[in-house]
Amino acid sequence: MKKNKILSLFLALMMICAVLPGCGDGSGSGTEGSNGLQAERKANNEIVAAIAEDLKSLDPHSSTTAGTREVLFNIYEGLFKTGPDGELIPAVAEKYTTSADGLTYTFTLRDGVRFHNGNAVTAEDVIYSIKRCADNEGSAIDSSLVSAFSVISDVQATDDKTVVLTLKQPDLELLNFLTAAIVPANYDKLDTEPCGTGPFKFSSRSVKENFVIEKFDEYWGTPASLSKVTFQVYDDSTALVNALQAGAVDLCSKLTSAQTAQLSDSYTILEGTMNLVQAVYLNNNAAPFDNEKVRQAISYAINRQQILDMVADGHGTAVGSSIYPKLAKYFLPELVNYYEYNPEKAKQLLAEAGYPNGFDMSIAVISSYQPHMDTAEVVVEQLRAIGVNAEVVPMDEATWADQVYKNRQFQATINGLAAKNTTASDMLARFVSTNGKNFVNYNNSEYDALYAQAQACTDDAQQTAIYKQLETMLTETAANLYLQDLANLVAIRSDLTGYQFYPIYAMDFSTVAYSK
Repeated sequence: MKKNKILSLFLALMMICAVLPGCGDGSGSGTEGSNGLQAERKANNEIVAAIAEDLKSLDPHSSTTAGTREVLFNIYEGLFKTGPDGELIPAVAEKYTTSADGLTYTFTLRDGVRFHNGNAVTAEDVIYSIKRCADNEGSAIDSSLVSAFSVISDVQATDDKTVVLTLKQPDLELLNFLTAAIVPANYDKLDTEPCGTGPFKFSSRSVKENFVIEKFDEYWGTPASLSKVTFQVYDDSTALVNALQAGAVDLCSKLTSAQTAQLSDSYTILEGTMNLVQAVYLNNNAAPFDNEKVRQAISYAINRQQILDMVADGHGTAVGSSIYPKLAKYFLPELVNYYEYNPEKAKQLLAEAGYPNGFDMSIAVISSYQPHMDTAEVVVEQLRAIGVNAEVVPMDEATWADQVYKNRQFQATINGLAAKNTTASDMLARFVSTNGKNFVNYNNSEYDALYAQAQACTDDAQQTAIYKQLETMLTETAANLYLQDLANLVAIRSDLTGYQFYPIYAMDFSTVAYSK
């Protein structure tokens, strides 16, 4: 039904901006029974939050999916944590000093920090956590952490509250990666029973159904207001909307404008950004996308503003590179229109590349992410105008992760890539030819050398300038077909307050509370 609506608008309005209508009358405020359940949740100071996919690894050092990270944000903290404005906030560490040569960092641990098992955090736990992240022998550890911590030559404790890091060379971005979770030393249940220092503690998990966290009463900082949050998995968009209409869900992020239009005034709609780069990610090692002119051609065929208008009523922000706008220090707005909509130019480049009559292609999309599915439908129509016949291949998240991300058996996929922290390196490292996360198989020796140069920089301005060069290079070579940073439309019960948006993938429930 949704597909037919998009296509009919596309054809009827001849590529003119359109508004997607809702499928309901907006009157679904819930039955008497569900209202009773809502009242009970409020009385118990609990909420239900909907998520589109089940959590993957619960181990904070091996978790790579953004959907899992945003939930675990409530459980774990590092020496620092990222604040709503992208600032680094001292967490497990109360303060630190840096030597004049930039090679020695001394961290003083905060008093009164306890793990969810009740044990006090000591320097031993910090050392264990850092060494674990740096362990390149542990294949399960996120490679970005292994790479970031490879600069550490030694880590020692001078007492229970003091940790000293010694570096091989100065590193301008080290502190950003020290948001990595501090975990109990030698704790062997991270993948099944998370244990951190955050404002919420793990309560229970039912695979493919829900994940439950509870308020941690011994939290060192400002205590959470909510007593319990249940993350309920809805991998079907219709079921999700029905649950919202019935009042079974109190909060849900990453909704489409069409979905929010179906909700009653019992919900407040908040708007932020997802802080990701949605793109048609191209397998640069698979024909015809191993041809730069082909990649450039389809980039000229795309009308980004039209995608925003048709998919999200104009919400969202067009992007033209692998950096999203909230990473403002590195974002280059001039790249947004590097490939201005020009179907004739697109056809010319296709002919030069040896495809005067276009070609057939497939686009893999995780079906539970409605914004990606809706975007794919518009992209298909835009590509058809230059003779490229694209087919959307819906798949569940597990299949996508195995087929596309792990085994790289795909031509193109629409997805969003997000950063773990506010450094540019976390978004740009994945395009280094030898990086294990380089699932698009981008291979550019000039890019590799320039990235290595950025990592060796000791001057922030110089490093930033190089990152902008790298970002520009990805755009010029059309490594991917860049689209947008999606709008993050959040439906929240009208009697809930305090929800905050972050420049990284995070859902922070420590500030959410029922109004009196």
